[in-house]
Amino acid sequence: MENDKIRVGITHGDINGIGYEVILKAFSDPGMLDLCTPVIYGSPKVAAYHRKAMDIPTNFSIVSSAADIQDGRVNIVNCTDEELKVELTKPTEEAGRAALAALEMALRDYREGLFDVLVTAPINKHTIQSDSFHFPGHTEYIEERVGNGEKALMILLKGDFRVALVTGHVPVSEIAKDLTKELIMEKIAIFHKSLKQDFGIDNPRIAVFSLNPHAGDNGLIGSEEQTVIVPAMEEMIRKGIQCFGPYPADGFMGSGNYRLFDGILAMYHDQGLAPFKALAMDEGVNFTAGLPIVRTSPAHGTAYDIAGQGIASEDSFRQAIYVAIDVFRNRCIEEEINAHPLRKQYYEKRDDSDKLKLDTIEEED
Repeated sequence: MENDKIRVGITHGDINGIGYEVILKAFSDPGMLDLCTPVIYGSPKVAAYHRKAMDIPTNFSIVSSAADIQDGRVNIVNCTDEELKVELTKPTEEAGRAALAALEMALRDYREGLFDVLVTAPINKHTIQSDSFHFPGHTEYIEERVGNGEKALMILLKGDFRVALVTGHVPVSEIAKDLTKELIMEKIAIFHKSLKQDFGIDNPRIAVFSLNPHAGDNGLIGSEEQTVIVPAMEEMIRKGIQCFGPYPADGFMGSGNYRLFDGILAMYHDQGLAPFKALAMDEGVNFTAGLPIVRTSPAHGTAYDIAGQGIASEDSFRQAIYVAIDVFRNRCIEEEINAHPLRKQYYEKRDDSDKLKLDTIEEED
């Protein structure tokens, strides 16, 4: 892949939100086409409507299949035969069907190897529900469709600031009962592997949040820290993974300690995402770790309140493309390294000199 541009599949998300606006704005910079070859899964007519409504100077080519994408152009594959009605700022069933059609076609083409990484524009999690989509979000759907049995981990990131979640789209009333030692260990392991493989960090340092205020105050405000979180951490530490805590989220973030770690593992959605979005909303990226597919999305939602006004920032979407490209390249490097490992080396004492032996040593069973 070193000499080839990375092919970026992009789903248009909710057509009544800011998806097309941020996609088209991101590629209004010609330099983006020097980095990658994009293929948008959506509707050329809807894309043209948004482009004209907000006067965005981004041209695109309509292709019948991702197999026909052209380098140096923004390509769009039509994913529906319907005449779609755009109703900016409104959640509609029609927009939900269009979002799902784009996602399904993109994942089909990914399985056929027609693009390298996936960047998803925001969906409305209510209108997209159907007989084939009964998930709380993109992450769970993609995990089932192309996860190959692997488990996903949601990571929100901006630069070196990375926040992962043990539980994702789970009602607050169910968080405590969903938290188990095994689940926390699973998420720590995925996070550790991703930090190494996807971000090139040799020995990652992971901070783990507590569940209860003040980390439970030694059992006065809850016992999950003592009975679930700490035992999970201790077992992962024995496996050689550097994890620290559990830290109360408020004091940890307020003191700036998040700058001292390569990643932060939060117990639930708002515990991790509220401080992250307060600090990094504009350029934040949602990355789905743990799966064979490299998938990212902007950290914001459909933003109905500003849809069609031409004021949405494309920074987060652009960063999502950058992160997807970087992660894909890092995985290629990791794969190449593992494909050609160095031979084992050892020293042999002979006379008064140490001699380096490069021959392979047969390991005992």
